[in-house]
This record gives sequence, structure tokens and C-alpha cells, in this order.
Amino acid sequence: MHVFYTPDISGSDYTLNEEESRHCMKVLRLATGQLVHLIDGKGGLYEAEIVAQTKRNVILKVLNHTQDYQKRNYSLHIAVAPTKNIDRLEWFLEKATEIGIDEITPLICERSERKIVKDERLNKVITAAVKQSLQAFHPQLNTAATFRELIEAQSALDGFKMIAHCLPGEEKQFIQQVAAVGGNYLILIGPEGDFSPQEIEMALEAGYMPLSLGETRLRTETAALAACFEASYINR
Repeated sequence: MHVFYTPDISGSDYTLNEEESRHCMKVLRLATGQLVHLIDGKGGLYEAEIVAQTKRNVILKVLNHTQDYQKRNYSLHIAVAPTKNIDRLEWFLEKATEIGIDEITPLICERSERKIVKDERLNKVITAAVKQSLQAFHPQLNTAATFRELIEAQSALDGFKMIAHCLPGEEKQFIQQVAAVGGNYLILIGPEGDFSPQEIEMALEAGYMPLSLGETRLRTETAALAACFEASYINR
């Protein structure tokens, strides 16, 4: 059944916006009487029937509503440095949304090669992945933050704070060794050149645990996705 993103849905009648209506009528060629799924990004999954079509809009009648559809028992926030090739960051956003993630913050670090991201484009990637994977919860994409801004903003976080880096030194642990099932996780993933020693020290002083993602050196987007998968795995 085809899926449409309807963040402003309320009541039993709904009209798709022009973009979604165009996709419904011109691309999918759905007809009056056919059933579709709607997701509001806040946990609501709806089954609806197409009851009418105009030149610009599709009108729906809601038949069933499920709240907190497939709600997870944990919360995952990954702060990841934007990659120089933006396609690689978009790939991470798509796959992380499919697996399950709650919040993403583009993290601007000392060694970041990309310091500007376009929120609108990235949100479209997330929305498309939400629809494709039938996720009723839409991940929150935060405005890009510097490393220091994020550390200070998350100082009172009640949960597990971790930083994945490549420098030798203190013993690193895997997520499953330190994080409890059903917890709140914040994981920092650095740029292609890794976090600077000063950033790592700042995070450790703020209570972040040094995190291992395996023996091999991973690309930024691969490391972020590995962390996402591990958090998902221990909560199954």
C-alpha cells in the first residue's frame, strides 16, 4: 500500500498537499476508491481511502488510525560531522531512518571539510526514507552545531553519552558493554580526519565514554550507521 507523509493530519478527512497529490495522481496513478497509508511523523499510522480528486489535490477519508506505531523502547541521537561529499551524508540519513533513529545533529568540528549543510534537502531525504520504510516517527534533524555548542547543550542529558574516535590511549568499549536496554543514547561521530585531541579531551571531561566500533577504520557515514545498528541490535 502506498504511503504519504501528512504531518498536519487531524480528524477523519484530509487533503493531500499539491506535491503529494501530484505524486499520487500523476506518478502512482491511484484512483478514487483505492486505499493508502498516511504517516504523521509523530507516531500515527493511518489507513485512508481516496474519495475524490481535483486538478490539484487528492481528498482522503481516514478509515483506521494506530498511534505509536512500532514505537521503539530507546532513544538514539547521533551527532555526525557532515561529509565532504554530501551524498555520503544523505546515504547515512536514509539508512539510519530505515533502521531507526530519533535525532540527528550535523556536527561542525575543527577538522570538518564541510561546514554548511542544507536542512531542507536533508529533511527531504529523511522524509522519503520514512515513507519507504513505513516509519511512523519522523527523525528530528537539528540545525548544525559546533562541537563545543553540542557538548554544552547536552551537558544535562540523562542517558549514555559516547564519542567514537581513532586515537590510541584510554580503553574503548562497545555500545553493548556500557549501554543499558531502553536507554537514551547520544553518540558523536567525527569527520574524515577524526576529532582533534582537544575535542576528544573536551568530550571525555564532559562525561562521554570512548566508543569502539571495531578494529578497522571506518568512513564517517559507515561509523555513524554502525553505531545506529548496534543501538538497534541491543534493544531488540
